[in-house]
Order: sequence, then structure tokens, then C-alpha cells
Amino acid sequence: MLTVKRPALLLNSARSKPFSGLYSHCLQSACSSSHGQGRREAELLAAWRRQVGSALRWALGLLREGWSAAGAMAPRGERKKMVSILASQCSYVTGQRLRRAQQIGQLYNNLYSERSRKSLFTNLWRKFQSRHSGSGKLVMAFAAVFMWDEEKIHDEELQRCVNDFRDVDSLMEEKPPGRAPVSCEEHHRHGNAWELVMAQCSFRLWRRPIPGSHLYQYRVYGTYTDVTPRQFFNVQLDTEYRKKWDELVIKLEVVERDEASGSEVVHWVTHFPYPMYSRDYLYIRRYHVDQKNNTMVMLSRAVEHPHVPEHPNCVRVTSYESRMVIKPHRSFDENGFDYLLTYSDDPQTVFPRYCVSWMMSSGMPDFLDKLHAAAVRAKNMEIKIKDYISVRNSESMLQHSERKDSSCNSQQMDYA
Repeated sequence: MLTVKRPALLLNSARSKPFSGLYSHCLQSACSSSHGQGRREAELLAAWRRQVGSALRWALGLLREGWSAAGAMAPRGERKKMVSILASQCSYVTGQRLRRAQQIGQLYNNLYSERSRKSLFTNLWRKFQSRHSGSGKLVMAFAAVFMWDEEKIHDEELQRCVNDFRDVDSLMEEKPPGRAPVSCEEHHRHGNAWELVMAQCSFRLWRRPIPGSHLYQYRVYGTYTDVTPRQFFNVQLDTEYRKKWDELVIKLEVVERDEASGSEVVHWVTHFPYPMYSRDYLYIRRYHVDQKNNTMVMLSRAVEHPHVPEHPNCVRVTSYESRMVIKPHRSFDENGFDYLLTYSDDPQTVFPRYCVSWMMSSGMPDFLDKLHAAAVRAKNMEIKIKDYISVRNSESMLQHSERKDSSCNSQQMDYA
């Protein structure tokens, strides 16, 4: 086994400082002292400096050779001991670095304000991105992708909407609300049952409390006989036409669309009563037309998208869901249909529960009146709006023909 005997003075100095640090220290001390001495003393110091440097390099080389030889010739137990010493040393250094980072963070927290700290960290992040542009672009690319497989609306959700329409007969049997107030015990006994709030000749409005929240979920069942189901359906989906008949709309656009499922991500900004901020809705929607069962379904719910961050001048509504089922009396192009709308959202207001309930109970019939008037206006004035039923049918036929062509090509290749 190779052993190296070194001078005691050199060993004691190496324990206090690393070799490179000791060598630079000797150089600095020699250079600083050479200014005040004569020519001969400067030459002696330079010669001594060269001797010390060569001695340090020689000792470092011997130590490296001895370490490698000792690692190769040492027994297994000693190698484990060496590895454990190295692991403890790395753990010590890591702990020191973390403690130093914590102290620096505390120092910046005491010296700078929150805005200055944000500006500082933003500049540091930009410098890090410029140095690691390849990995940074990869991370940003993954972060800017909307996960359709996780967020898309599934067929089961659309089927639940149709099932809700089938259960509306039980709600229609309830009597209109009387003037007698409902006691707390009776309300608690009914639990999550629907409560009839308003009954008019063209629609009925129910509500029920959302579990674990101070808000309500609302349900409207109504009938129209002066407009076709196709027109009523298209007016709700046409974002460009809604900007004309809904004066509360500030912004309404489709952000992204999934061709496979027909789902769309929509960004909607709407006015709220003064002095409240405007509300910002970002939701995914999907519609389905079942010609066999003579049913139309539309479903929307809140979602997050990397391309549409929150705006400081608007309040983002993160809890939102709307389900609409349309059942024609005869066909899609003849007047007369029934509809069922189930709606819930959290506008994030500071008003009491009864104020929010009154706003929703009065605002929903007003919206339905505007929607109906827009559909009638589009029919009478023959306003050109997008026909989503025909577009969806043509897309499905195109996908079906592509699948058929691909299957035929595969069969031909198998036969060949």
C-alpha cells in the first residue's frame, strides 16, 4: 500500500485552507510585501514562491495517487467507510448551502419590499432562462399545452344531462311557492331537494343548495312555440352573434378547439353591476345532437387554460357549470320545443346569500328572455348565423369517411 510522508507544517496548513486557496494566499502576501523591499528581496521572494508552488503541486499529485491506490487496494470495509465519509461530507456541504440560501432570503426580505423582491426574482429567472434556453423552452412548451384528455367533456356527462330531462316530470308536480315562509327544520329535512322559486306561463324556476357552499344551483324548465329548436340552439353557440344581442359582453372568443371530441375552450368577459369588477369566465363546452332520439345537449363548465391567464381588472369565476337540453316537439326545423337549463356559478361577491339568490333568480329569466328575443329576431330578419348542426354532421361524416378509407387501405395492404 502506497504511503506518503509529508511535512507537518504542510499538513497543518492544508487542514485550514485548500491548496489552491493557500497558494493564492502566498502569492498575495508575497506580492504585497515585495512593494516595500529591495530588488534582491523581491528576487528571493519570487524564488521562494516558485519553490512553494512546486512543492504544493508535488504534494497534491502524491495525494491523488495515494487516494486512487488506496481505493483500489483497500478492503471492502474500508471502502464503505470512505463512501460514508464522503456522503456525510456532501450532506454537510448541502446543509451549509441551504442554510446560506435561507439567510440570504431572510436578508432580502428585510431589505426590500414585496414589489422589489418580485422584480429581482423576475430578473434572476430571465438570466436563468437565457443561460438554459433549451431546457427552459422545453418546460414552457409543456406548461403551455392544454390537456384535452384530462379536461374534455365525456359522453357520460352528456348522458347525465339527458337523464335530468327525463326526471323533470317529478319537478313539474310541485305547486307554486306560497307566501308562508319555509322553516329551517323543514328546509333541513328536505335536504338537497329542489325548491320551486318562480312559476310563469312559459317557464318554471327551481333551486337547491350546493353542498358545502352558501350558493344555490338553479334549474329552469320552459317551452317556446314561436321559434325552431335549430335556431334556438345555434343562437346560444354563435359567439359572434351574441356580441350583438347581449350588451353585457365585453369579450367572447373561442380559444382552442378539439376536433376529435368537438369540445371548445371559450373565454367570456361580462359586465357586472357597478361598482363591482367585470367577471371573467373561462370554460370548456361541448354540444351533441342526437337525431335518432330527437335531442340536443349543450354542456359547459369552468376550466383553466395556459394561454388565458387571469387579468387584474377582472375577477375570474372558477366555479361555473351550465347544462342545456332541448327536446323538439316534432323536428329540429319546426316551431315548438321544451328545454331544461341547469346552472350554477360562484360570482365571488361579498353580498349576503339572499342578495346573491335574488340576483340569480331575477337575472336568469331576464337572460332567457333576451335569448328568446334574439332567436326570434334571427328568424324573422333572417340574420345569418352559423349552423352548428350541419357543421357537426359534416365533420362526423368526414371523419367516418377517413376511417373507412384507412380501413380499406389496410385491408388492401394485408391482401397484397
